[in-house]
Formats: sequence, C-alpha cells, structure tokens
Amino acid sequence: MKDILKETKFLMKKYHLTANKRLGQNFLIDNIAIEKIVEASNISCEDIIIEIGPGLGTLTSYLLEKAGKVIAIELDDRMIGILKDRFTLYKNFELIQNDVLKVDLDSIIKENSNFKTVKIVANLPYYITTPIIMKLLEENLKIESIVVMVQKEVAQRIVAIPGSKFSGAITYSVHFYAIPSEVTLVPKTSFIPEPEVDSEVIKLDIRKNAPIVLDNKELFFKIIKASFMQRRKTLLNGLRNGKILKNKEEVKEIFKKLNFTDNIRGEELTLEQFAQLSNEVNKLIS
Repeated sequence: MKDILKETKFLMKKYHLTANKRLGQNFLIDNIAIEKIVEASNISCEDIIIEIGPGLGTLTSYLLEKAGKVIAIELDDRMIGILKDRFTLYKNFELIQNDVLKVDLDSIIKENSNFKTVKIVANLPYYITTPIIMKLLEENLKIESIVVMVQKEVAQRIVAIPGSKFSGAITYSVHFYAIPSEVTLVPKTSFIPEPEVDSEVIKLDIRKNAPIVLDNKELFFKIIKASFMQRRKTLLNGLRNGKILKNKEEVKEIFKKLNFTDNIRGEELTLEQFAQLSNEVNKLIS
C-alpha cells in the first residue's frame, strides 16, 4: 500500500507547493478513501474516466492502472506541471487545463467514442460542488456514473429521500437525473491541510429514463427552485414569491385538487408530487 501522506509531503516540498484556499484545495491522504472511490467507480479497461480536479494526481495514479483512458481536467497552473511530470509516460493519460464549467464535455465524450463507458470521478472543492454536479446532470452527457467527494452536509442533501427532512432543491434535481447512494464517510483528518468539516463520497448512477412524466420540464425545475428559495415559507407563498402563480386562489384550487394542505412546505413533497403540481400549473398557464 502506498504511503500517500509521505508522497504528498514529498511533492509539496519538491514543487514548493501550498494548498490554494481560493480554489478550495485540500489534498487527500487517506488510502482507504481512495480505494473506496476506485471500487465504487467499478473501472475496467473499456472505460474512459473523466477526473475533475486531479490536483497532485494521487487518485489519478490509481485510476490510470485500471481505466482504458483518464482525462484529467485541472484549473490550477501549478498542478499542470506536476501532473505532466508524473504521468508523461502513461499513454492512457490526457490533461486538459481549464475550468470544468467551461469545458465542452459532450465533445470530449464524442471524440472518445471508442470506449464502451464514460464515468466521472472527482474530489470537488466545496464552494463549487453544486454547479459542477448540475452541469454533469443537466447536459445529458452519455455517462454511466459519477463518483464524487463532497462536503458531508451536501452529501446528505443529495442522497436524501425526496420529502424527508434533509430534502433541498438539489435533492429533487439529482433524483430526477440519477439514483444517488452513499459510498463512505471521509473525516477531515484525511486531508492536508485539514478542512473545517468532514466529507463524504457518493455515487450517482445516471438514469436511462426519467422517473416521472412532465408536461413542462423547465417549469418543473422552476417550481422546485421557488419552493426552496425561502425554506421557512410555505409552498403556497413560495409559488407566489417565485412568480409561478400570482393568484392565491388559483394556487389553493390546485392544492385542493392534489390534496395538499395550504401550509404544506416544499420539502414535504415527493418527486412525484412535484411532477403533479408542475403539470397542473402548466395546464393553468398554457
């Protein structure tokens, strides 16, 4: 088993490197966590792995041993030289220097269509977790799964059952596109420098078909967003404040039809109930 802590300290000293707080950098030094990530990704030589934020390349080295190809997307200039030095002899390694939010992932996947399956692996900075996850889901990429490490509280919201107390807007969005599951907890002591909170590795298995029938997908997500803009507000007020429906009586009429109470909150609804609500609102505004 590799001594990841020793390796990380060596690389940081060799390249005169410190973690960039602005980019949310914390270097993973936990062998068990890395092995769990690789195991959950279920990698074979027929897979292409897109790794977001490889950093020093600690996880990358494990991925390269199993995958047909690894495409690493890294923003930090300082990491580019390290990654090139470490993996220049690997024929199955490709490095892209860019912000993943600006990368045309669909084109990259199409250019590598000779591989059977595309999988995403990432240790995401806390400050940009949600935008990256939603980009991966909303662009309808031909990927099989996403294995990602995120802040523990964010992980709880993502894997929560829609309608439970941990539900948030991201809960419903993720469940629409994927089936989320927990992989492993990663304590803050597993990183240098040590972050203020614990992390968790989760897996999103991408759905082949939507779990609900929607008349207006854009409206569905607009309603969900409005429902969680102010968590203490009722769903009724959320719909009005979000300018979904201005007439309170119209909202009440829809609620009556769907057997919703007037004081119901967004986090109490299931995915199916949000779909029913969206479809009823769509009938009214169409």
